[in-house]
Amino acid sequence: MADEVKVPATEENANDSNFIWSFIDEDLQPGQRCEGMKVHTRFPPEPNGYLHIGHCKALCIDFGTAEKYGGLCNLRMDDTNPAKEDTEFVEAIQDDIHWLGFDWGDRFYYGSDYFDKDYEYAIELIKKGLAYVCDLSPEEFKENRGDLTHPAVSPYRDRSVEENLDLFERMKNGEFPEGSHTLRAKIDLASGNFNMRDPAIYRIRYINHHRQGTKWCIFPMYDFAHPIQDALEGITHSLCSLEYEDHRPLYDWVVNNVSIPYHKPRQIEFARLNIDHTVMSKRKLRQLVEQGYVSGWDDPRMPTLCGLRRRGYTAASIRDFCTRIGVSKVFSIVEYGFLEHCLREDLNMTAERTMAVLNPVKLVVTNYPEGQSETFTVENNPTDPAAGTHEITFSRELWIEGEDFLEEPIPKYKRMYPGNEVRLKGAYLVTCTGCKKNDDGTIAEIYCEYDPQSRGGDPADGRKVKGATIHWVDAATAVDAEVRVYENLFSDEQPDGPDKNFLDCLNPDSLKVLSGCKVEPAMKAVAAEYDKVEHRSAHNAPAFQFMRNGYFCLDCKDSSADHIVFNKSVGLKDSFKAGK
Repeated sequence: MADEVKVPATEENANDSNFIWSFIDEDLQPGQRCEGMKVHTRFPPEPNGYLHIGHCKALCIDFGTAEKYGGLCNLRMDDTNPAKEDTEFVEAIQDDIHWLGFDWGDRFYYGSDYFDKDYEYAIELIKKGLAYVCDLSPEEFKENRGDLTHPAVSPYRDRSVEENLDLFERMKNGEFPEGSHTLRAKIDLASGNFNMRDPAIYRIRYINHHRQGTKWCIFPMYDFAHPIQDALEGITHSLCSLEYEDHRPLYDWVVNNVSIPYHKPRQIEFARLNIDHTVMSKRKLRQLVEQGYVSGWDDPRMPTLCGLRRRGYTAASIRDFCTRIGVSKVFSIVEYGFLEHCLREDLNMTAERTMAVLNPVKLVVTNYPEGQSETFTVENNPTDPAAGTHEITFSRELWIEGEDFLEEPIPKYKRMYPGNEVRLKGAYLVTCTGCKKNDDGTIAEIYCEYDPQSRGGDPADGRKVKGATIHWVDAATAVDAEVRVYENLFSDEQPDGPDKNFLDCLNPDSLKVLSGCKVEPAMKAVAAEYDKVEHRSAHNAPAFQFMRNGYFCLDCKDSSADHIVFNKSVGLKDSFKAGK
């Protein structure tokens, strides 16, 4: 494997072609292996957890390749290892794929659908003298594997076909304990590729399968079952991540030595997706969930698709991200900031603008008549005139951000302080006149006077205002909301790095919950309407740009009309620089 490098994604990575498509183009040429055939791929996730952003790259490659060539892509649940598999994960995987915009039509399969066929082909290999039952325990198997200068050793390799058939039948009938026997392919004990040193292709497991129940107590190994499944489904190109490159000779050996009367598929490998400040191992993600480090698989800090969706990531932004990072054979790490960059670009075009105050302090406009209010019209999205407008109210008492006021300003501070004039977004110019403090020294209220001749923020006399533009919410109509602000789940760039315990790399400040935030009253209606949506977790909740604060979405799980919760998706400032 190539040395690990950190490669920031750039626009140039998104080529019209890639090496996978080049191979397929060659295969479709006259006289080549796929001449006249329809390109047929498959996406084979194991239903032992939820899909994460790493799976998304493979998913986009599999379905995207089929789309490019006008071909087909199957969805197959790789459920040959029943220990952690569950129907819950099967349904979640289907939801995620549909949410991303892909569909498999009627081509949905389970690896376990082929257990009978797997067994038949195992018998065939035994009869051909190409498989045998081995009594070595897992520990003994490892001890006898050999090294680069010594071949592996198997004392049971020369058993007769009759004895192997009898032992394999007895394995199937449950006569032996787990770990006592395996069925091994007879290939080459001296091979430089250790995957070819008579690998195990069947093992004994006494476990309830989520679909097969207790029908089977022997289960095929992935390297045996997968090529058979591909061949039976007529897959032309088996696209998989780079760790299977050394397994390709075994893949080819299986399809070439069983009598499947179909085209033999071609395996092509690509580098898997790695992103800094996260982990992509389902085992580790499961550990985070089961040990309570996160609230669940859909925790917005998780790299799972359901977690990203709950945080406000859109299907379009994720597909764009996967396209722009490209396809290569080089092991690299992509910056998390580029994923945020893709989301920010999408939400800038689609998210409705609104005002929300996350750290509210009361602002009293002392010369504005008590009991009076007025409305202002603001555009929903300046990049999309068709998005329309909405109205906001203005009255004597407002909420502004605590950070937008300093009693004693620091150099270059242009927000609100005594004597300074600022704009209230879309409303009036106001000049700060002072403040009132609580007993503990914190600010209780801020006072200002408005210029009645500056409606809309433009002074009638044309004077230039050096102060900043400040967002606000009318205290008379604002509603409360809880806002959850997220940072990277891991403080270490490479929590999966060597000699590291990924749990020691957890960021203690990855979640900050802000209560008592103030939002426009329209947000209550948005929350009430979304409360009626069925299967809420499978859809994107409404997304908004909180002016000057960032992009936020309604939390699809915890929010309700009576308890509005927003999750911060991404900030306004883009720290990612292409090619930096």
